[in-house]
Amino acid sequence: MINTEPLEGAMLADGFEGALVGYGYQFSYPVAVYSKMDCMNILMERDGMTDEEAMEYFDFNVQGAWVGESTPVFLEDIPDG
Repeated sequence: MINTEPLEGAMLADGFEGALVGYGYQFSYPVAVYSKMDCMNILMERDGMTDEEAMEYFDFNVQGAWVGESTPVFLEDIPDG
């Protein structure tokens, strides 16, 4: 079970709580770690986006947003198989 309390200093991605997989560090900066696939699913289900719209929005507005040293990290999921 992951700790649902934010790691002090880690920036969180608003609206993507269901995609949070844990926390880590980039050098000495705490970061929130999210599943990119889960973020995409949230955009498609919550906002009614197609997979192409979700990818474009995610790449530019979510993953592409720099908010400082503790900017969240988005994990590229490894497909089952």
